[in-house]
Amino acid sequence: MIIDILKNSKALLEGHFLLSSGMHSNRYCQCAKVLEDPKEAEKVLENVATQLKDIEFDVVVGPAMGGILVAYELARQLQKTCIFTERQDGKMTLKRGFELKKGEKVIISEDVVTTGKSFKETEEVIKSYGAEVVAVACIVDRSNGIIHERPLYSAIKLNVDNYDSDNCPLCKKGIPYIKPGSRDIK
Repeated sequence: MIIDILKNSKALLEGHFLLSSGMHSNRYCQCAKVLEDPKEAEKVLENVATQLKDIEFDVVVGPAMGGILVAYELARQLQKTCIFTERQDGKMTLKRGFELKKGEKVIISEDVVTTGKSFKETEEVIKSYGAEVVAVACIVDRSNGIIHERPLYSAIKLNVDNYDSDNCPLCKKGIPYIKPGSRDIK
């Protein structure tokens, strides 16, 4: 069902993509296409909310951009508070008057998890407030099992090929890539 929603919303793309992590891939999940429809967002994240219902936590924190709407929808379904981190001068931070209290339990939300870079940056911000990350939640887990530090709950797991830029077969074939993500890559 989730894969059908991703396909029908045109969130699951095929081609050559430069990911926010700097890796290349033959598939890209543009979850914003699913999240633009509140009813589809509710359906996709209902499964994740069900997985989280027995976890004790206080707040959902979503890294900008992809995690913001996911945080909102999970918090709405689970009747929790949500806030988001964003980059300022290239560094993830809490702005807009958002705060965390020492000892608060946090779930980090993402649209897609590949390398975990955004949630790890967000986790550092959370720890700086003395709060504790208890889990990560996302729509699409395409990490291929490389994320082990925290429990990871997802609506769907996709096995997608990821390539280092130096060893990308799509680059070797001369296929140009597109960069659909929001993070600037240095």
